Amino acid sequence: MDRLRTLRTFICVAEQASFAEAGRRLSMSPTTVTRTIAALEASLGVQLLRRTTRSVRLTEEGALFLERCRAGLAEIDGAFDIVQGRRSTPRGTLTVTAPVMFGRLHVQPVVMELLWQYPDLQVRLLLLDRVVSLVEEGVDVAVRIAELPDSSLHMLRVGEVRRVMSASPAYLAARGRPTTLANLRDHDVIRVEDEIGPHRGWGLDEGRRTGGPARLSVNHVEAAIAAAVAGLGVVRTLSYQVADDVAAGRLETILTDEAAPALPISLLFQSGRRDHPNVRAFVDAAKHHLQGVAL
Repeated sequence: MDRLRTLRTFICVAEQASFAEAGRRLSMSPTTVTRTIAALEASLGVQLLRRTTRSVRLTEEGALFLERCRAGLAEIDGAFDIVQGRRSTPRGTLTVTAPVMFGRLHVQPVVMELLWQYPDLQVRLLLLDRVVSLVEEGVDVAVRIAELPDSSLHMLRVGEVRRVMSASPAYLAARGRPTTLANLRDHDVIRVEDEIGPHRGWGLDEGRRTGGPARLSVNHVEAAIAAAVAGLGVVRTLSYQVADDVAAGRLETILTDEAAPALPISLLFQSGRRDHPNVRAFVDAAKHHLQGVAL
């Protein structure tokens, strides 16, 4: 059994969640792919993939095995790159995920810079407001804005953002400027429905007690910001989300959560992938870009 070929076949099936698609990408018949995975599972004595008529999913053992396979093959590929003098040249596909708004504002420019710089590089950019599994969804780098638990993933902190409250100049002229959370009982507030809990949304218990019911609740932060710009009330966001509107005078910051810790901006990638040319190029470009941005 050609172990490297077998492992690459397994990785492709896991990433594509399809034997047929893996076969097309690897120029192998679906039957050959199926037999290769079956032989691998038999040699390991565990089931790596759970198959149904509609989907192919990793088992718990499969997810762990996939992570180690990727790390090991990255080391092997890196060894070949060093010998062949290609270590510093990104090529092939880089998959990156980030929150929608932050990704559009601050990750897409990094991706565009890399695409201009490296003609042999292709990027798959996933802008999603949910936590993505790097292993299960084949992601090379994830941008996260949150305190992160310890894990086997490698984490690099590249910046931080703070929570702020803001309203339009017209609203503040008509309703006055709140100076404490307790003052919010006399104001209209705009809440983002999926941003709840002690570190998101309005957050602080005092704010919940004194703020009263929201004048407007929406499920997306950009809609909430647009409502605040239109003068409908006070909105709580992360600093980068309203930076352009504050700079343009469309919003004014009125309260900051000084007692709440800043939220780190981190890059996550699997152990063993940091020195891959694609990952290293993205990390270096992201660090350079974010250092020059007011977040």
